[in-house]
Amino acid sequence: MAFTIDTVGGHGIVRAEGELDVGNAPQLREAVGAALDQHQRLVVDLSAVTFLDSVTLGVLIGAYNRARETGGALAVVCTDERVRRVFRITGLDKVFAMYETVEAAAAAL
Repeated sequence: MAFTIDTVGGHGIVRAEGELDVGNAPQLREAVGAALDQHQRLVVDLSAVTFLDSVTLGVLIGAYNRARETGGALAVVCTDERVRRVFRITGLDKVFAMYETVEAAAAAL
């Protein structure tokens, strides 16, 4: 699993693909941390993710809290219905601002 860090509209973007689980959560944490070191506002693009587990959710919650502590924000791009369902089941769809595209997420930040 490779994570890419990019910039759109002055906001950090972390893109992931495939399955996110305990095996690659440390790499996700590192990528998100590096992006937050450079940008207060971050979009995590999960549009190419097909599965995520509770450890991944923990990484996202940590990133969300870190962004908010520094006056920033975090948005999530998620288009896969199975992945969205995980956010709904856990109630995290009420915590994270979720969007269909990176452009929409960046514009909302």
